[in-house]
Amino acid sequence: MELVKELPEIFEEFAEQRQKSFLVMKEVKDKGIPVIGAYCTYFPQEIAMAMGAVTVGLCSTSDETIPVAEKDLPKNLCPMVKASYGFAVTDKCPFFYFSDVVVGETTCDGKKKMYELMKEFKNVYIMELPNTQNESALELWKKEIIRFKEYLEETFNTTITEEQVRHAVHVANQGRLALRRFYETMKNDPAPMEGSKLFNVLYGSQFKFDKEAMPAEIDALTEKIMKEYEEGEKPERRKRILLTGCPSSGAPMKVVKAIEENGGNVVVYENCGGAKSVDRLIDEDAEDIYQAIAERYLAIGCSVMTPDTNRYELLERLLDEYQVEGVVEMTLQACHTYNVESLSIRKFVNEKKGIPYINVETDYSQADIGQLNTRIAAFIEML
Repeated sequence: MELVKELPEIFEEFAEQRQKSFLVMKEVKDKGIPVIGAYCTYFPQEIAMAMGAVTVGLCSTSDETIPVAEKDLPKNLCPMVKASYGFAVTDKCPFFYFSDVVVGETTCDGKKKMYELMKEFKNVYIMELPNTQNESALELWKKEIIRFKEYLEETFNTTITEEQVRHAVHVANQGRLALRRFYETMKNDPAPMEGSKLFNVLYGSQFKFDKEAMPAEIDALTEKIMKEYEEGEKPERRKRILLTGCPSSGAPMKVVKAIEENGGNVVVYENCGGAKSVDRLIDEDAEDIYQAIAERYLAIGCSVMTPDTNRYELLERLLDEYQVEGVVEMTLQACHTYNVESLSIRKFVNEKKGIPYINVETDYSQADIGQLNTRIAAFIEML
């Protein structure tokens, strides 16, 4: 697949993919294709894909509907939970509106209780995600994945075969590999693009519903980027930053903007929507494909896990592979698990890896942009 457009135009298209997808979603529904919405990286999308459904992410990243949400939810709750509920209850999110089933999971306490309220006006299915990553947890999670398959079969009066599941696994793996090849271009020094453009593609790819066609499109973009990088003038070198912590799409991208405006560049995202979501593949040749799916998803590192060993393993690998010079952890206000874990992340980055670290706690408003710029500018200046 050849991309004839200029790179800035392509990046912009990925950034606008979510808006464009609203119209695509209506076309999908008009064709009678089921839509399954989900809120978390732990959602085993292959099961829904095997049924022929379109899967879409629902996490809201704007403060637009938070005042409405706060009529039902406490003000001192995570902004992502409040925004997600607000967009759902006001019907301002077409993805939520068109979802036949919304899949929730038992990650943080705020989301779990929010789902209970959401069930009053939407078909919500809850997957019980263990908060540990041992053998007994894996056994439970495998049962949950099979239970989810059986729920979809009953709800949509269909049969999901193992052959269909294995095909979905292959398609999803190809997408992960393409995205991994794309973000690995940032291992070059200087990096071939700004971290905000990198994230536009990673995030926008979630709203491309033709999963079989997406890898070729991503690969063509990767090839174009590297061709221009190798043949043209290299970008200005900036301090190499790894971003970790809470999901950073939407309003929290103000942190990335502050990094870029003050001499830094996010060369790798460890968080949801970044390396965490595509780093691991499912073993396509496994004798028990449901076991393989369970192993892949339960191994994702997240602060809801105790202990969160796999987050540190991925973080260490990324710090080395991307020659990171500074770590910025972005935590959302009232996200207790990430805020508490930030202390041990700081110690790990500072003491074990010898790399400077800063934690910035924020919300979905624009009120703290000045403070963010001041703190991040000082941090990058000392690198």
